[in-house]
Amino acid sequence: MTTSILAVVAHPDDESFGLGALLAQAAAAGARVGVLCLTHGEASTLHGVDGDLREIREAELHAAARRLGLCWVRLLDRPDGGLAALGGALVADVAAAVASFSPDALLVFDSTGISGHPDHVAATQAAVQVGRRSGVDVVAWTLPESVTRQLDDDGFHGFVGVPDSAVDVIVEIDRAAQLAAVQEHPSQAVPGSPLWRRLELLGDREHLRYLHNERSGNTLPFGRAVTAEPA
Repeated sequence: MTTSILAVVAHPDDESFGLGALLAQAAAAGARVGVLCLTHGEASTLHGVDGDLREIREAELHAAARRLGLCWVRLLDRPDGGLAALGGALVADVAAAVASFSPDALLVFDSTGISGHPDHVAATQAAVQVGRRSGVDVVAWTLPESVTRQLDDDGFHGFVGVPDSAVDVIVEIDRAAQLAAVQEHPSQAVPGSPLWRRLELLGDREHLRYLHNERSGNTLPFGRAVTAEPA
């Protein structure tokens, strides 16, 4: 049974908008749950609150973490939009967090980056490298192609999904804590954001796949599995 989970994300709000329901349910189930956020998100094109985004988004991250029940938060100051160029330095950042928090599993965005953002892709690549070296499972939050196709039809382009056959686990979730955490990110949770449509399409389910499965058959504390994990 997984008893400690570390989310590795690129920007403040990724832990809420993407992973929030999963993290909150793991914390409610008694797991130790933390987050490593690699940037302050200062380059965001969204600015729903007046002020310096670097400072605003740091405060938003900590407020959201409390809503999700996280017990550990580490925010780094790597350049927003520049993670792909960091290479080994980014791997070292993730390795240091893993050494400090000692998780059983890392939770990340899928290798697609979900939205295709290069920072998302780089954060996940670094986590997978560390997971393989450290013997820690790496579990990715992903989107089914049915959802990304509908988002594209709705005018929200750039989301990358996976076929049903690539999904290892589907879990039922309650979004109450996630939605409360999202509200702690007013600089980013602006009207018209694809966030709202994506959550509507996903309903009460999230989709996961293993990017590195060190301990085959390990039970994840995210909620009731709708589909069985492959043997």
